Amino acid sequence: MTYPFSALVGHDRLRLALLLCAVRPEIGGVLIRGEKGTAKSTAVRGLAEVLRAADGASLVELPIGATEDRVVGSLDLQKVLRDGEHAFSPGLLARANGGVLYVDEVNLLHDHLVDVLLDAAAMGRVHVERDGVSHSYDARFVLIGTMNPEEGELRPQLLDRFGLTVDVHASRDVEVRSEVIRQRMAFEVDPSGFASRYREEDGALARRVAAARAAVGSVTLPDNEIRRIAALCAAFDVDGMRADLVVARTAVAHAAWRGADTVAEEDIRVAAELALPHRRRRDPFDDPGLDPGQLDEAMAHAGESSDSPGSDPDPDPDPQPPGGDGSSASSDGASSQRTSGSATRPSAPPSAVFRTRALVVPGVGEGAPGRRSRARNRTGTVVSSTSDVEIGHGVHVFATLLAAAGRQTTAGRPRPEPADVRRAVREGREGNLVIFVVDASGSMAARDRMSAVGGATMSLLRDAYQRRDKVAVVTFRQDQARLLLPPTSSVYIAGRRLARFDTGGKTPLAQGLLAARDVVVREKARDRARRSLLVVLTDGRATGGPDPLGRTREAAARLVAEGVAAVVVDCETSHVRLGLAEQLAHQLGAPAVRLAHLRADSLTDVVRTAA
Repeated sequence: MTYPFSALVGHDRLRLALLLCAVRPEIGGVLIRGEKGTAKSTAVRGLAEVLRAADGASLVELPIGATEDRVVGSLDLQKVLRDGEHAFSPGLLARANGGVLYVDEVNLLHDHLVDVLLDAAAMGRVHVERDGVSHSYDARFVLIGTMNPEEGELRPQLLDRFGLTVDVHASRDVEVRSEVIRQRMAFEVDPSGFASRYREEDGALARRVAAARAAVGSVTLPDNEIRRIAALCAAFDVDGMRADLVVARTAVAHAAWRGADTVAEEDIRVAAELALPHRRRRDPFDDPGLDPGQLDEAMAHAGESSDSPGSDPDPDPDPQPPGGDGSSASSDGASSQRTSGSATRPSAPPSAVFRTRALVVPGVGEGAPGRRSRARNRTGTVVSSTSDVEIGHGVHVFATLLAAAGRQTTAGRPRPEPADVRRAVREGREGNLVIFVVDASGSMAARDRMSAVGGATMSLLRDAYQRRDKVAVVTFRQDQARLLLPPTSSVYIAGRRLARFDTGGKTPLAQGLLAARDVVVREKARDRARRSLLVVLTDGRATGGPDPLGRTREAAARLVAEGVAAVVVDCETSHVRLGLAEQLAHQLGAPAVRLAHLRADSLTDVVRTAA
């Protein structure tokens, strides 16, 4: 029994976004972002029941592990082998036609599959050209994706392809939370009885959706409102024209939803609130969301522009530069405290983020698809075939037919047997676990140097985001190491944690390395296929405790024993170089690169990929 859509407590904006996309699927779907336990999936399944009542639409769920063949369709191998017929077998997108396609944890779906889904949602059709098959079919559906930002972000290019986004959060209002508990417990005690109490409300929504769908084609979008939309999108400096079109389609759908025959300013405001926030995030470190005050000002300017066709709207309604809220203010005035005789102070703000060259793990792995190191996985390019089902990904049709033909002793069509089946060996790229080990001790705490280290780390974090890695951050200072950030796919959260942290004190380098090893061991237990890359940012000076150099060598040896690939970023800046970071790199069997050489235009092949 599905929890009724009308019984959801709160989440008014989420429900409206879902209903508008049901009225006009050309909007491009809804991306629902929110922490776990915020009724994301419950809302989607409730909407599916409303649409089932409205026009018989069905809900199709796309699993995270689905292959491209399963999504778009492929050659019908059974008919090829049994009947010799060149036939096509449609995929999940064909089943979703006229209904709802739901992707839970869409941020964990492979990028190329997300592209396929969004293209289909925008065009309403799927075109397949593969395995000697040319096929096309209708795929008009309401696309809904849900995600927990703590588990990783979609790339901005993919975010832009979703028509609308909604951020959902658990209410902090006690009365609202109490009502959620009452409703859910009542549903669990008597699902059928609970659903029957909301049947009429859900039925009314279904009828309203059907009516809005019928009316949406006749809604008028006046020229002055078109100019308002164009001015509004220009004011927010969004890339391309997709935002303008999505706002226009959503405004028309909202007008139809409220029973109007002409788009008004209120429709455009609702559309902007749903369509623009995610299109302003050009960088993984940008804050999500849309400032209501800035939207008010932009709407006012847009209104002036729509009233005066010859006017030139102000493209920047908010003159404050990024970060102008004081969050990156200097910490010079911050008071320092004494701990064990050493000063503790916040780290300096990171210097400018730059483009860095890729660091890769040697060898060929078998981890989750990504964009860093070489790997054999299901999304790579076919390089050979194999009879080993543990190695291959998907059936290699032609190799299978060749194996059957080679065994055949009489003329005629090959008749493959189970032993003839060959699987495709694919080679592509994988995402890794990148563990940043940052020296936060007193020897590194000079303001300019720590700022440079922060900027370098943020640059590497952005690179990890683009290459679909998980990241973890360990800092060490005083007499201990701290896991500043457990492994996560959310580079945004990592960037927030690294923006400011305590510095000063001695240099427990060994503890930092051992803490990183602990992270590696724990993650191996969770995902043995994901390989780790250790990035150590330090000047190599080990102090504190008995035999700090000996303990560092021992910690490095333990990391080597785990098979961890590493890179040491040498942060030493003195004119007389001690070369301690280079010694650490030697102990780790890793290359060393100076901090100043980390930029893409000066860094050469830091870690070479082994065949």
